[in-house]
Amino acid sequence: MSGTPQTEGLRVTGRVWVFGDGLTTDDMYPPDAMKRDIPEAATQVFHSVRPGWTDQVRRGDIVVAGRNFGLGSSRPVAALFNQLGVAALVAEEFNSLFFRNAVNAGLPAMTVPDATSVFSDGDRAAIDLATGTWTNLTTKTTGKVPVLPGLVLEIIAGGGALSRLARQGYLPADLADVLRSPAVAAAGQGSGA
Repeated sequence: MSGTPQTEGLRVTGRVWVFGDGLTTDDMYPPDAMKRDIPEAATQVFHSVRPGWTDQVRRGDIVVAGRNFGLGSSRPVAALFNQLGVAALVAEEFNSLFFRNAVNAGLPAMTVPDATSVFSDGDRAAIDLATGTWTNLTTKTTGKVPVLPGLVLEIIAGGGALSRLARQGYLPADLADVLRSPAVAAAGQGSGA
């Protein structure tokens, strides 16, 4: 492992979508969506809590949530966010398994206390996992949180665990880019059923 984690993929700026507390993996990946391929399943993200959201979200947007974000089974929700082009997740508190699935899929995730009070729908946010800093660019509010461990930052910066393993020679190197795809990330995380 290198002494300084690479920073590509650790800095994200985008439009914010704010959700509340207690969002489960069922809210993000409903059971009936699990029978569909990843592009079609992604259209069901948050359907029960904000119908039509997937028609509005754009590549580069940031999802902000409250406490207990991602409770539930180990569904490969991060792959769905990647499919939609969501650039990062920010929450007041993540379920640890959900957080790890985001890391494994190369999806930047940051814990920000009071995130749902600091950000509003439509705000522009900037997060930097390498420094632990976050900024609401709309209101000019800023803060700092503890930096994630170097290995976690390397996995995120490298596009996820499978892609990193390919670059390190544990998987065929020519598969590194393929292994970053949402469909492969979802298969690597299992169905969670």
